[in-house]
Amino acid sequence: MSATTPQRRRAEIEVLMGDRAEVDIQSLAKHFGVSEMTIRRDLGVLEEDGVVRRLVGGRALLLDAKSREPALSTRANAAYDTKSHIGRAVADLLSDDEVVYIDGGSTALAAAHALRGSGRALTVLTRSLLVAAELAEEPNIEIFMLGGRVKSSEMLTTSSTMSDDLRHYNVDTYVMGISGVHPTRGLTDYDPDESAGKRLALERADRVVLVADHSKLGRVLMSRVAGVEDISVLVTDADADDEVLRSMPPSVSIVLVEPQP
Repeated sequence: MSATTPQRRRAEIEVLMGDRAEVDIQSLAKHFGVSEMTIRRDLGVLEEDGVVRRLVGGRALLLDAKSREPALSTRANAAYDTKSHIGRAVADLLSDDEVVYIDGGSTALAAAHALRGSGRALTVLTRSLLVAAELAEEPNIEIFMLGGRVKSSEMLTTSSTMSDDLRHYNVDTYVMGISGVHPTRGLTDYDPDESAGKRLALERADRVVLVADHSKLGRVLMSRVAGVEDISVLVTDADADDEVLRSMPPSVSIVLVEPQP
């Protein structure tokens, strides 16, 4: 496996470290099919960016793995082709005249991108400035942008107050992004304010479509959002034999997309 550019490879390294927190240079070199010197340079750049701390013995530690979220640009670059396939699978699940709430985050953004040019007639609610911009010129899609504090690193608004304007809407489908999916610890994320917004969206939606690439499965982050039983559909590129998928309750439909090399 080899990323096509140093930027993509570093993004993939950060995603891999999100699963295990600590890695060694030799294993990364073998995983990506590059030299150990190349991986040392990658880790040096990531250390300068405050993502990792290099340790003695050719190892590196992810800083604050449960509470520090990788940048949106990093996540968007990681596994871009697979996230595009997940996005298209989500778009296929939506029907004309639905009211759809689309989360922030890179995989949910891929679903918005897949709706461009689809001709689908939808009402879209979102906190994501990027989702709104992605769909702004679609003639059959009406967009409602929800307010709150702007989280610039994610280009979305967050609100955990009782006056959250999402309380005034009912939603047919919630396209939910998440950072961690665990069969017993549930759905977890980094930011408590974002988690509060996700919990409210769960309350307002008739159907919840969770989008999560394989790197999110089995992870547990700081802020709990809900249990896995609260979702309706899981769209993922994970292997069908993945332990997390096998542990999903029968009420959850699983849509598998082919992982991209």
